[in-house]
Amino acid sequence: MQTRRHFLKSSVITGSAILGGGSLGLLASQARAMPNVVLQPAITEFPIISNLPAQKMFSYTPGGPAPILRAKQGEPFHARLENKLPEATTIHWHGLRLPNAMDGVPFVTQPYVYENETFDYIFTPPDAGTYWYHPHCNTLEQMSYGLTGILIVDEKDTPDFDDDVSLNLRDWRLGSDGQFIDLYKARKSARAGTFGTVKTANWSQNPTYEVPSGGIVRLRAVVTDVTRIFKLTTKGAKATVIALDGYPVPNHFELDHHAVGPGQRIDLAIRMPDEEGSAVELINTSASKAWTVATLKTKGLSLKRDIRDLKPLPKNPVPVPDLQNAEHIPFEFTATAESAPKNGFCGTIGFSFWAINRKSWLGVSPDPMEPLAELKLGKSYVFSFRNRTPHTHPIHLHGLSFTLLNSNKRKIDPFITDTALVLPDERMDVAFVADNPGDWLLHCHIIEHQKTGMSGFIRIT
Repeated sequence: MQTRRHFLKSSVITGSAILGGGSLGLLASQARAMPNVVLQPAITEFPIISNLPAQKMFSYTPGGPAPILRAKQGEPFHARLENKLPEATTIHWHGLRLPNAMDGVPFVTQPYVYENETFDYIFTPPDAGTYWYHPHCNTLEQMSYGLTGILIVDEKDTPDFDDDVSLNLRDWRLGSDGQFIDLYKARKSARAGTFGTVKTANWSQNPTYEVPSGGIVRLRAVVTDVTRIFKLTTKGAKATVIALDGYPVPNHFELDHHAVGPGQRIDLAIRMPDEEGSAVELINTSASKAWTVATLKTKGLSLKRDIRDLKPLPKNPVPVPDLQNAEHIPFEFTATAESAPKNGFCGTIGFSFWAINRKSWLGVSPDPMEPLAELKLGKSYVFSFRNRTPHTHPIHLHGLSFTLLNSNKRKIDPFITDTALVLPDERMDVAFVADNPGDWLLHCHIIEHQKTGMSGFIRIT
């Protein structure tokens, strides 16, 4: 019997996935077309700790952090992956509603991309906002070594900001010599996860960015860390939350220690002080000792902007679920005591600690388990997330966006998102329209949890 791996491998022509409804001729012309960007993941070195270059960094750009990519809402985007790593990889475009063949998940949507092979990701983003990209093969190692980058999808009409600053927030597991230490500890993987030792934004510790005095700055914070949940606030000026996980919030609200977990994003509007040289700090308070994540510093004469003039961001065209006729499906997130898994091609850390609906899937075998649920195309659904553990889990659904409905532990605002931060012992309901056909992963974005079993997929046909 032909395995899923071999089927996928034979279903792809010259490393470019076939778009829905496309012909081979169209595919070939798209694959030959000049891409918007070429990403070449490779081993490099970079001094996360001053004057101590880490020797085994992974990056999409030689000698530095991944580029901030920009696409345009409603316009085709073409990224070519040229793998220069001595191992297989893929690219997942986190948060984007795109064709299943472009989702970047080995054994589920595409074959893995070996060293010196290429793959063309071609899609048209329907939604504007802040997103990011990362591998979905040997995920813990590749992300921990540096393979995370920001993707901004610009609105059709440019919002009225005076500057736009993006922050890739992540830790590194480095020793005092600046070199990598063990990426995880098994006993911590079975709990909240293994935290990094060096905290950075855009690969720098507390970087400073000059912005216009008296201007309104759009600050995008993307948590690409494999473990840490941030609680963000500001010092020096108030910040207004204008979007979460790529989607405009229904009503702007003031930032006040807002929790942002792995995989999540937050867009802030900050009216900078009028005086040149003034500093506004973005601060994380989730640890026992707070620290400054990044600093904005004013420059030039004041623009004298009024934050009240800031208009809401345009809504993204997400279908509204029919709650009265929606089907309810439960998902339980639990611990497990299954035996250690066999080695897998796309990386296993050798343990099984977590499960969804009592099923533990490590995502490393060519033939995955059956889907957690089978959904009908175009129908509305309510997923009931039940966290039966004493730890918080950022639950991410690929290819779709859902609306937060309610919780048994707190008041929930009806935000649209792709990653829900589910608290210990919390039951949270989320709703969406199953409008995107294919197999879509559902997993915890604390990567140690994902790689030790808290992962599965749903099928929409």
